[in-house]
Amino acid sequence: MSLTDLTDLTNVFVDPTAYADEERFHDACRVLRREHPVARVVSDRFRPFWAITRHADVLEVERDNEHFLNAPRPLLVPAEIEERVAANGDGQMLRTLIHMDDPDHKAFRGVTSSWFLPGRIRSLEDRIREHAIRYIDHMADLGGSCDFVQEVAVGFPLHVILSILGLREEDFPRILQLTKEAFGGDDDELSRSRDPQEQMAVMLDFFQYFVALTADRRANPTDDLSSVIANATIGGEPLNDFDTASYYVIIATAGHDTTSSSIAGGLEALLRHPDQLARLRDDPSLGAHAVEEMIRWVTPVKEFMRTTTEDRTIADVTIPAGDSVYLAYLSANRDETVFDDPFRFDVGRHDNKQVAFGYGVHFCLGAHLARLELRVFFEELLKRVDDLELAGEPSRSATVFVGGLKHLPVSYRMR
Repeated sequence: MSLTDLTDLTNVFVDPTAYADEERFHDACRVLRREHPVARVVSDRFRPFWAITRHADVLEVERDNEHFLNAPRPLLVPAEIEERVAANGDGQMLRTLIHMDDPDHKAFRGVTSSWFLPGRIRSLEDRIREHAIRYIDHMADLGGSCDFVQEVAVGFPLHVILSILGLREEDFPRILQLTKEAFGGDDDELSRSRDPQEQMAVMLDFFQYFVALTADRRANPTDDLSSVIANATIGGEPLNDFDTASYYVIIATAGHDTTSSSIAGGLEALLRHPDQLARLRDDPSLGAHAVEEMIRWVTPVKEFMRTTTEDRTIADVTIPAGDSVYLAYLSANRDETVFDDPFRFDVGRHDNKQVAFGYGVHFCLGAHLARLELRVFFEELLKRVDDLELAGEPSRSATVFVGGLKHLPVSYRMR
């Protein structure tokens, strides 16, 4: 990769292998933040867009939800899939909070927002701790070595969010597999197929499951989050099947996949920085700071996109009305002007302005839950495990949207 050629630099945003090669990605973004903080990206696979790489500029866009809209292009999707979706209907494969702007966004977020308030999330701590202990017990049963991603980090947050939704535990493997296929479409190991039609079929499988769930919860309401979504009304009207299924999809997938990436990436960071592992073990009061640092370090959601309603100027670059901007969260979370020594992993980092959860009206609905899960998990892990070490080379998923470690071989001794 040339660090002087702009096309080579911006290619990291459209090449799924770039996020699996952190050194390559960060080398490119260092130059972009310094020399081309708003850069036009042209690719054979995707429609053109503008990459926003500096922390301050990402926040500026996030704050201005009047002139930078989620619709019609909330995330980076191959042009071929966009064309197929448009040809099949109204141009939407999903209609989640990610896809909406106000007033719909505010109304739909209100359906579940009370479930994710800090007080309600705190009331779940005992249940979350039980799930964490269950998976650490599983580590003990594995005899001192495991693939931490596949055998621990994936399952723990999956059980948390799907139990909150009230799904049957026998359905959890199906949801996990569909999530891998939905978010792993660019990774040969995770995807169902590289065929765009097959990738769209993953969404159809999700919808079939959740439409049936909606019908059941309307006929037999319970006290779980699934029933809240199934029986919600907006403007006095019930949500249609497309909207309810979309709601379930985003809660069920983003509610565990991003958290599992943060847990796995957080552990890898601790193992690669043993001084920080010792520091956190010796001073558990650093837990909340450590969680923020892990989330900054990993940044599992790599990007979201916005579309301008009129000409807007960012960092002295005028972005024409109707153009798309790409919010490069991982780059923003390494911005040298915001973070002191941003490539140093520091479990005691104070005033951590990480933007992995977004900002403004689109701030992640499940942020408080994710933070609690990470804090509780590492509290329980560090009480039980000694001699934690890497037992092989980790590997990362190829992606242009959401991802992290897919394998993390570790060895350990249980207390």
